[in-house]
Amino acid sequence: MDLMDELRSIGKEFKVELEGVGSTSGLDALRVKYLGKKGLVSQKFKLMGTASPEEKKSLGKALNELKVMAEGAIEARKAELRDEELRQAIKAESLDTTLPGKGPRMGRLHPVNQILHRITGIFTSMGFGVEEGPEVESDFYNFEALNIPKNHPARDMQDTFYVSEDVVLRTHTSPVQIRAMKKLAPPFRIIAPGKVYRHDADISHTPMFHQVEGLMVGEDITFGHLKGILETFIHTYFGPDIPVRFRPSFFPFTEPSAEVDMGCIFCKGSGCRICKSTGWIEILGAGMVNPKVFQYVDVDPERYTGFAFGMGVERIAMLTYGIDDIRMLFENDIRFLSQF
Repeated sequence: MDLMDELRSIGKEFKVELEGVGSTSGLDALRVKYLGKKGLVSQKFKLMGTASPEEKKSLGKALNELKVMAEGAIEARKAELRDEELRQAIKAESLDTTLPGKGPRMGRLHPVNQILHRITGIFTSMGFGVEEGPEVESDFYNFEALNIPKNHPARDMQDTFYVSEDVVLRTHTSPVQIRAMKKLAPPFRIIAPGKVYRHDADISHTPMFHQVEGLMVGEDITFGHLKGILETFIHTYFGPDIPVRFRPSFFPFTEPSAEVDMGCIFCKGSGCRICKSTGWIEILGAGMVNPKVFQYVDVDPERYTGFAFGMGVERIAMLTYGIDDIRMLFENDIRFLSQF
């Protein structure tokens, strides 16, 4: 086979291999094979030195034509491959506007807020107003005015976070009751929902939790009014057939004081783990306002009487939803919270 035949054979092999190339990287390899320094076409140029003057003219023309053909074919094929890759990329990233839309994921109230709103709704339906107060409180409002002077043993029950000697994170929402009595003229009835803080944490306590406290002040307010209000609340919230009992207790700011229990909603009074086999669940504390508290807020204890009560919102949430670990309410696990 003479040199011209070899060039024609190289040209045919190139065209066959070019058709089989499916990527730009494959084209680069083909370029090196034929047009690189050691490529098949480049090697033939080295033979020009051994050719006769007559052969050089025709051989040079044929080599140049082969080289130009190969370069042009490679560039054309590269353009085709780039166009195809672009079409595929556009197709993969295209947006089908005929597909149905996806609505935004809607949030919902935290279960504690749901319970808080439910409790508030029951008391406002009985004519109670809603009062709020600061979460960072003075010692006077949080303790002194509630008949808990310095060095009083009841302070040990609070596990208080102190900001300074006379400033605390409120340990209950009772300070709001003091502020209400300073602001409002009897008769009035209010509830004070909000966050409170105590240095305590386990499966049934958290450093921050929520309370709803209530206060009613007027002439001739009796313990019977207190019982009627709280029994109405419990029967409205948990059901009309739930038994309620009042046990004597002690709170510095009420006298007499009571713990309020309701029949266990899980075992119906037969005894279970939740109620510790007693058939009863403690739900809140209450009592008649101590006359000493009235003196701190310039309300005449000879003319006016009143009652107060307080409950933990998380405790009621746990009873409502059957939650056995209060920490689950504050771990922000969407899988848990989305159930409510």
